[in-house]
Amino acid sequence: MKLNKIFSSVAVAAVLSAAAPAYAADVVIGVPNWPSVRVTAHVLKVVLEDNLGLEVELQNGTNPVVFEAMDSGAMHVHPEVWLPNQANLQNKFAVEKKTVSMNPNGVAGDQAMCVTKGTAERTGISALSDLTDPDMAKNFDTDGDGKGEIWIGAAGWASTNVEKIRAKSYGYAETMNLKEIDETLALAEVDNAVAQKKNIVFFCYTPHHMFALHDLVMLKEPAYDEAKWNVIQPTDDPEWLEKSEAGVAWNTARLHIFYASKLAESQPAAADVLSKVKLDTAAVSAMTYALVVEKQDPEAFAKKWVSENGALVDSWLN
Repeated sequence: MKLNKIFSSVAVAAVLSAAAPAYAADVVIGVPNWPSVRVTAHVLKVVLEDNLGLEVELQNGTNPVVFEAMDSGAMHVHPEVWLPNQANLQNKFAVEKKTVSMNPNGVAGDQAMCVTKGTAERTGISALSDLTDPDMAKNFDTDGDGKGEIWIGAAGWASTNVEKIRAKSYGYAETMNLKEIDETLALAEVDNAVAQKKNIVFFCYTPHHMFALHDLVMLKEPAYDEAKWNVIQPTDDPEWLEKSEAGVAWNTARLHIFYASKLAESQPAAADVLSKVKLDTAAVSAMTYALVVEKQDPEAFAKKWVSENGALVDSWLN
C-alpha cells in the first residue's frame, strides 16, 4: 500500500508537470472521463472565450488530479463534481484548505443499478438484493464460471469504489463478478444485450443519455439511511473496503462546478461566471445525448447550445 501511495504521488506529479505549459492559458478546465462532464466543459469554454475574451484550455485528468491541480494553480475548473461521491476531495480542498470554491447551483442526479426492461421480464429481477441468490446471478453469467457479471463503473470513479462497498454490503460480491471497464465499452455491451435480447445488469446514473436510448429499470433498494451509509475512499484509508458499509440506496447526488479560489484574483470575471452557472438534469442529459448518440462535435455543439440559450447564459454573466 505504501508503494501504491508513492506511485500515486508520482503519477499526480507527472500530470501536474505535463499541465505546466497550460499557464499560458487564462483558464484551464479539467475534464474527467464521462460524457456529461465533457460537454459541460466545452460549454464553459465557449462562454468564457466568447463573452470574456479569455483563452481557455481543456485538459484531461481524473478527479483527484484535477483537484490537486486546482490547488496548485495548474488547472482552474472542474466542471462536474459529484457529491457525495467526491466529498473527501471537497472536504480537503474546499473546506479545510479553502483553495477550491464551489458553485452552489447543483444539478440533481441519481445513482443505482439498472437492468433493461427485457431483462426484468425474463428473469423476474426487481430488487438489487435479488442478485445475492446464486440462481438469479446465473442469469447474468456470460463466461460459464457460475457467477454473473455486473458493471460497477470505470476505474478511477469514486462511485466505482462505492459500488464495491455496496456489493460487499448486500452480499452479491459473492455471486457476481464486479466489472470495471470504460463506460463506452460498458454502454456498448448494453446496446448489444438489448439487440440480442440478453440479460444485463449495470451501474446507471442520471443525468445520462442512456435513459433516452433504452427502456431501463432501476433495481429497488431500501431507502437511503445516513446511519447505514459509512463510505471510506481508498485515498483515506488502506482498509477502506473492510471498514465501509453501504447496504442501502444512494442518496440523491448533486453535481457542482468547482473552481480554484485564486481565480477570483487572477480572473475575477471568470470566477464570477463560474459561481453563477446553473443547469438542470434535463439540459445536461440532452447535451450528452447530442455528443454521444448523435455524435456531434463537442466544440461545435457547445457554440450552438450557447447561441440557442442566450437568456440562460446572460443570467450567468450578469
